[in-house]
Amino acid sequence: MTQPLRLGIAGLGTVGVGVVRIIQKHADLLEARCGRRIVISAVSAQSRTKNRDVDLSDYAWEDDPVKLAARDDVDVYLELMGGSEGPAKASTEAGIAAGKDIVTANKALLAIHGQALAEAAEARDRVIRFEAAVAGGIPVVKSLTEGLAGNEITRIMGVMNGSCNYILTRMEDAGLSYEAVFDEANQLGYLEADPELDVGGIDAAHKLALLASIAYGTKVNFDGVDLEGIGAVTIEDIHQAADMGYKIKLLGVAQMTGRGLEQRMSPCLVPDTSPLGQLQGGTNMVVLEGDSVGQIVLRGAGAGEGPTASAVMSDVMDIARGLRLSTFGRPAITLREARSAHSAIPAPYYLRMQLLDKPGALGKVAKLLGEAGISIDRMRQYGHNDTSAPVLIVTHKTTRTALNEALEAFESTDVVEGTPVAIRIEAV
Repeated sequence: MTQPLRLGIAGLGTVGVGVVRIIQKHADLLEARCGRRIVISAVSAQSRTKNRDVDLSDYAWEDDPVKLAARDDVDVYLELMGGSEGPAKASTEAGIAAGKDIVTANKALLAIHGQALAEAAEARDRVIRFEAAVAGGIPVVKSLTEGLAGNEITRIMGVMNGSCNYILTRMEDAGLSYEAVFDEANQLGYLEADPELDVGGIDAAHKLALLASIAYGTKVNFDGVDLEGIGAVTIEDIHQAADMGYKIKLLGVAQMTGRGLEQRMSPCLVPDTSPLGQLQGGTNMVVLEGDSVGQIVLRGAGAGEGPTASAVMSDVMDIARGLRLSTFGRPAITLREARSAHSAIPAPYYLRMQLLDKPGALGKVAKLLGEAGISIDRMRQYGHNDTSAPVLIVTHKTTRTALNEALEAFESTDVVEGTPVAIRIEAV
């Protein structure tokens, strides 16, 4: 008779409780699908007495997740606490040292320590699975490591933070400022305890770095992600982008170029008719492009109890079935250092600036763009006040380096008021 797969679950928040519920509700279905009973041996959380609306009485309790990870009656350690350091890291290391397989939803832990943890696990013939760490219920890690394993991945692109997508779409739909919608999202509980993890793009950049490692065979390089949050996006930008047929999204893009690995997480304009342009609310979307398959679009819930717990269980089920893959799709010791390339691929850009009402002001701006090697595709002027007017320029394809040169030159003129806004227009 096949022995059951025994789990130790650390973290009984939204995701951990969701996993318990799935196992309790679908025990027979899970066994039928993987040929092995899946059971919970023990759990751990900060509070033993908190009401979680789920029956935990059949499971042993450990106050210390490190002790939980090393228990003899645990085969797979589920790290669902979060955080890149502290108990999450210590208990994961303890689980690996004790010969346990690891399932985690912790993108920060893997984005920062993934290489070392993967090498340690694989040296002991253990696996680390992390489908739930990227885009919630969307099976994007499995798609890259399994379904698209026969492809050279040419580009990864996606909206990977539902909170930011909610803010941007809510601004457009309600005509509200960033500040107003930020406060609303915070009151609704859509943002992390540290909101900068969301609106600063850090959470999404962790996810992008993990996907890039799988796609390109490189060590996870979170520090190599060019990072810009959504705090500078105004309702005027959203309205003017819409006027030209675009939507603004916090977009993650990773691609291998001749100069190295380009990874960026920043606001971008995308066509409003594209799948990304039509993405509303807190939903996530990841676009994968391969040399043989072409373009694949994955869309779904990026967070929440059910979707994230579903992703955790997909990893548990694979382990129960005996499927054992390297953490990042190939042996960790073979992953190479990622040479960073910053905005190497040219693209058109959206520029919004306030020009003072002076003779020749527009000509000066056009001259400086030309001197930087940038040509103008479209230009619009909107309503003006007594002293200045907002001017919108869409460039032809250029590099961010050339654009930065032009923006720096604007500072020396006497015709540009304030700091211009520059947003990349991404081909999708």
